[in-house]
Amino acid sequence: MTNVTARIKKVGKHFEILVNMEDAMKFKRGETKFLQAETEFVFTDIKKGEKASSSLLKEAFGTENFQEICEKIVKGGDILTTQDFRDAEQEKKYKQVVDFLVKNAVEPKSGIPYTPERIKNALESSHFNLKNTLIESQVPEIIEAVSKVLPIKIAVKRVKIIVPAIHTGKAYGIVSMYMEKENWLDNGDLEIVVKVPAGMIMDFYEKLNSVTHGSAMSEEVRED
Repeated sequence: MTNVTARIKKVGKHFEILVNMEDAMKFKRGETKFLQAETEFVFTDIKKGEKASSSLLKEAFGTENFQEICEKIVKGGDILTTQDFRDAEQEKKYKQVVDFLVKNAVEPKSGIPYTPERIKNALESSHFNLKNTLIESQVPEIIEAVSKVLPIKIAVKRVKIIVPAIHTGKAYGIVSMYMEKENWLDNGDLEIVVKVPAGMIMDFYEKLNSVTHGSAMSEEVRED
């Protein structure tokens, strides 16, 4: 059990609490709905033991409720994690990237996938700085970096999809990341062409069908 400081800056002041690092990270990621702070007060400087006044808390957070304030600090602020935790999280991210590239990337000329070891070595040699966002959103940057070390490309599927008007709101967030073309039809339906990494196509269809209740029409577009 590792206790660390969580803090946020508001109205020109730092507000700090002590939290269990693992529990706080789960709460920040939305994996749990309740956060138990390890302190009974909100501090402006936890090391010096300087407590924030009720009036200052009210000014900064719009409430004096301790639980609400703690949750706002963790959700919107920084958790001062340990180096071991950061190293473990980085290693986890690297593994996600390696798994993604093994499933979706190939050698450009032969079309043959690379082994996890080749991908891992190329990724490490590229010194790519992974961001704390979805791997899919970083693919162009990852490929650009790894290509300097290892010839590589993402195998993709091009699919034409028509989403009924009633489902476009929820579906747009799913398809937008992969969208190549979009065309709003006169009846409100959305006609699009997406390029999805081949290894993710089944997961893509599953997510799309879940929000359209299977009503979206799709057709694979063959490359010329």
